[in-house]
Amino acid sequence: MFLCLPFKRIRTAILSVTLLHSVTLLTSIEVFAQSIQVQEPWVRATVKGQQATGAFMKLTASSPMRLVQAQSPVAGLVEIHEMKMEKDVMKMSAVAGIDLPAGRAVDLKPGGYHVMLMQLKQDIKEGETVPITLVFENKEGKKESVEIKASTRALGQAVKHKH
Repeated sequence: MFLCLPFKRIRTAILSVTLLHSVTLLTSIEVFAQSIQVQEPWVRATVKGQQATGAFMKLTASSPMRLVQAQSPVAGLVEIHEMKMEKDVMKMSAVAGIDLPAGRAVDLKPGGYHVMLMQLKQDIKEGETVPITLVFENKEGKKESVEIKASTRALGQAVKHKH
């Protein structure tokens, strides 16, 4: 009888440690899935027949990441773009990706980095939501997709800032 009691306690202790390890493993997987924060995503509304528009948002990664791709069912082609001044001329061009330093917000905004939705399959009207899938890559090359729903704002609508 005395020999059975310690074995039961040892078995219970081993099961407790195993369960604790499993919970820790599941938590670390969940953290990776939540390692990117997307704030205030929005898309500029279009006029009838317009073939392109931009998507804007604030991205924050908990560890160094890179936005490498975007997709949306409303567009035939989606690219990551940058606008910048070159010799007093504003130029827009596609870029391979946008680096997201750990813990530092990166703004995708008009006149800077943004997601360009082209070959639009429909007009994008104010008040609608646009589904966009963002694809990120960490420094090990592992990719993570984040699905967002961006609100649509009128062409001249001011951006609301939260302080």
